[in-house]
Amino acid sequence: AATVTESVVAPASTETGAPPALRIPPSPPTLPKIVQGLGYAFFRRQFVARMTASYGEAFTIKVPLFGNMVVVTDPALAKQVFTASPEDLGNIKPSLARVFGPGSVFALEGADHRRRRKLLTPPFHGKAMKKYEKIVEEETLAEIASWPEGRQFETLEPMMRITLNIILRAIFGADGAQLETLRRIIPPWVTLGSRLAVLPSPTRDLGRRSPWGRLAAYRHEYDTAIDELIDQALADPNLGERTDILSLLLRSTYEDGTPMSRGEIRDELLTLLAAGHETTASTLAWAFERISRHPAVLDRLVAGHDELDILFRGSGRQEGRHVFDRFHGIEGRLRSEEHTSEL
Repeated sequence: AATVTESVVAPASTETGAPPALRIPPSPPTLPKIVQGLGYAFFRRQFVARMTASYGEAFTIKVPLFGNMVVVTDPALAKQVFTASPEDLGNIKPSLARVFGPGSVFALEGADHRRRRKLLTPPFHGKAMKKYEKIVEEETLAEIASWPEGRQFETLEPMMRITLNIILRAIFGADGAQLETLRRIIPPWVTLGSRLAVLPSPTRDLGRRSPWGRLAAYRHEYDTAIDELIDQALADPNLGERTDILSLLLRSTYEDGTPMSRGEIRDELLTLLAAGHETTASTLAWAFERISRHPAVLDRLVAGHDELDILFRGSGRQEGRHVFDRFHGIEGRLRSEEHTSEL
């Protein structure tokens, strides 16, 4: 097995009180930055496998726009990265914060990040989430009713519809014209934004038909819809009793008693809508793909009364059995290029 070594990239200084030397894993000393960037962008699996074989399960590459990038391929090390204190690991730049906005938790660091997380914790506590179980059940069964029987179909789009509808209802509590606008713009906006997030912002206006112009148009539509929904919520005499996430954020205050600004609420809700539904939908779609390749697992799901009762709690065994009866024999084809997960 390859061993991991370290290289010093900053001189240590203890006399002046400067931080200790920053040590990062080794990097290919003779491979030009542009070649490393192209390899990582277009031949990632082969490139990462080759770097791992040469330099170990943690190595550094130099990528245009991002500079030094440490790649971790060992699961135990990856877990340490995801559980590390934000004081040790901060946001990379550029990031999706450029799409979600400066008021998103994605854009915050240090004390501001801790302050926002503390504010957001109560609305998203596990017990608070239980009130949304009925929404999950209703949207899932409504989508399943439209699935074709006896022929293959791709599972990503149905899962995207389920997760987006669930999040919209959980966030805003009811349906309406504004939610139809969000259903229309969120999927293409997320796709476009994720592609542009890692590119440098243009130094001049490239016009409304350019990718950045379309991104700005989506943002304007979104801000208009959210402001209308905020106005409706604030005008609701029952705002204090509502359980949707928008109402919870409108009632939340920081430790000094100040409420979230409209901009912060817009950015935070966009983070939930964009970052929440797509990742969950991809996971669900892959679960169906995996189950389709293991008939024994599918048979257990169809035959397992107890499991179905747990999985479809509240809707009864009959509906749960119907789901897997429909799925039985469907191979759930997925386009692999739409389901590549990057951390």
